Amino acid sequence: MRTEDLLAAIATGLWRWDHASDRVTLDAEAARLLGLPATPVELTQAAVRSRFHPVDFAEVNGIVQLAVAEQTLAEARLRIVDEQGRVQRTVRTRSRPRIGDGGFELVGTLQEVPEPQPGTSAAHTPITGDWRRSREAFLLDAGRALAEARSTAEVLRVAAGLSMPGFMPDGLAVFAIEGDRLSVIGRHGHPSGDERPFGGLALTAEHPAAEVVRTGRASYLPTPEDYRRRYPATWPPAARFHRTSWAFLPLVNAGRTIGAWMAAFAQPVAFTPDERSVLSTVARMLAQALARAGMQEEQQELALGLQRSMMPTVQPDIPGMTVAARYVPTGGGLEVGGDWYDMIPLPSGRIALVIGDVQGHDVRAAGLMGQLRIALRAYASEGHHPDAVLSRASRFLAGINETELRGHGEDQRFATCLYIEVDPATGLLDIARAGHPDPAIRMSDGTTLVRPTAGGLPLGIVPDTDYPTTRLVLEPGETMMVCTDGLIETGGHDLETGWARLRGVLEEWEGGEDGESLERLADALVQAVHGPPSHHTTGPLVDRREDDIAVLLLRRDAAACAVGAGGLPAPRPVRRTVLSIAQAEPERIAEARRQVREVLHDWADPDQVDSAVLMVSEMVTNVLLHTDGDAVLVAEITGERGARRIRVDVADSSDELPHRRSPGELASSGRGLMLLELLAGAWGVDPRGDGKSTWFELYEEAAEAAGPLSSESEPAA
Repeated sequence: MRTEDLLAAIATGLWRWDHASDRVTLDAEAARLLGLPATPVELTQAAVRSRFHPVDFAEVNGIVQLAVAEQTLAEARLRIVDEQGRVQRTVRTRSRPRIGDGGFELVGTLQEVPEPQPGTSAAHTPITGDWRRSREAFLLDAGRALAEARSTAEVLRVAAGLSMPGFMPDGLAVFAIEGDRLSVIGRHGHPSGDERPFGGLALTAEHPAAEVVRTGRASYLPTPEDYRRRYPATWPPAARFHRTSWAFLPLVNAGRTIGAWMAAFAQPVAFTPDERSVLSTVARMLAQALARAGMQEEQQELALGLQRSMMPTVQPDIPGMTVAARYVPTGGGLEVGGDWYDMIPLPSGRIALVIGDVQGHDVRAAGLMGQLRIALRAYASEGHHPDAVLSRASRFLAGINETELRGHGEDQRFATCLYIEVDPATGLLDIARAGHPDPAIRMSDGTTLVRPTAGGLPLGIVPDTDYPTTRLVLEPGETMMVCTDGLIETGGHDLETGWARLRGVLEEWEGGEDGESLERLADALVQAVHGPPSHHTTGPLVDRREDDIAVLLLRRDAAACAVGAGGLPAPRPVRRTVLSIAQAEPERIAEARRQVREVLHDWADPDQVDSAVLMVSEMVTNVLLHTDGDAVLVAEITGERGARRIRVDVADSSDELPHRRSPGELASSGRGLMLLELLAGAWGVDPRGDGKSTWFELYEEAAEAAGPLSSESEPAA
């Protein structure tokens, strides 16, 4: 026995509903259960829906949507009605959704349920008593769907799929006002290619949509004779669609008519007061949804325009260097804020890289960002040094705060900024920082360090502020990353945990010499914060709001290595970090310890790492206690892994050389040289023309062979 015959024997039919095309395919038994001739048939969704009790369909629609979302079986009971609305039978449907590119498809069975269901009317009973409950269910569902639509296209798709209770339109059109004409911005249920009835209409035309817009009153046409009599000039093109009833309603939002909505019906509709009430309510909701979507699209267009005008393209052809940048707006509002980056050619032939963040995520922040960016470009183009550029920019923003914002009762704004003057030939970086996160350097072997830099207050807080500069060298093969705090702290992170997340991305990146490689790194950094991996790396500050993101990457090509003796490339340290510790900043000793520990992150002997950190702490503290100058720390690692050497130099401006002391048991000082002798593989003190340098070395190979080292070397000086 065939499957079809077996299903027919148990009064079970097969049906397939393609949501994308709005077509329903029925086998012979399914057609019979719906009160149609018992032959296979393909119908429109509206034709099949007209066979279902409207209350039942409103309820089963929610069950289907849940099944689509959860990929589960949709099971429900439906009452089948005739043309007069009388219940003929009750069927049970079981269907499973299949998700496709254009929508979903329901495939399932229909099976007759012989006994009347509790709480339902008997067979052949009109269903007028359920009209009000069905209407309320439909309007709630339609209101929710229209409220969730975010674009004009989504609103029109929702309008095309509205399931009106008891009278389903099979043709829809939305007319919008453009100057003195009407144009169709969306239509449904009309063959493609036939645009004549939907061409541009003058507002003065004798057309039902134009009349509705002119008068603000709905026009209901229950029969073709009504249409022909009232609008003879536009009847011929409308007659080709073989509809029997039409409703034209004004779309009114905030007291202003913005267009018209047409609902056309293949079945006669009398337009009773209840039916007109449903149509007018839908028209009001549709007008509000279209107005809201139009405003959002205008805001997005404004945001894109602001981004295009304020986010420059980075210069791709810096000799010996590669640059990549990204800007990602916050997800709310205009999707534009105060973050920016810039790249400025300088009169000296150098390049200035700028990244900053104006407080706020609104139009005012975006406007201030544009003004500040122009001011910074002007000051930089005049040839000022980084500290002077930021000082002038701070005075400029403070002036805006005083004259424009305070004068209009607005809160004053400040901005963080990092200004970097780059010498492409040497890799020299002169950095001035105004309350902004420090840069991070990815070394050629993947080790990534946050490089501490001197800095001052954010721009705009105090008119006359000094911004000390820090000088670094970007070695060949190294990459510098600068960013706004949105890249670090988005997802509930603080500065420490946020940097740890980004460090993992930087260190896992397989750097290449091509520009596309750096572009992939920029994408990976944004993905770590906004992409799927970010859901697994949330930080401790779970209630932190989201923020704009700006990130700028600068890589010095490995081929830019300087030429040494004999024309061969000069050797470069595998890793190198430099840090200045001022007399007035003893708290930066902790930063020196952290830098050394991070440089030694993969050193073979953990005890040697602790020894290096301890010796650095002693050496830097000795400079701050016994000299009048600052300390400059340089740590370099050379050699192959497993046989490397680290050399740490701490330089100061004092000519006085340290000497051995014999501290007593209770002495609080005098143990620095003793620690060097006990812990270092080699150490010494080198006089220099402007001071001296105290240094030590540790050897990875010796650590693996002999364990912890004791000093057997004499001082070099």
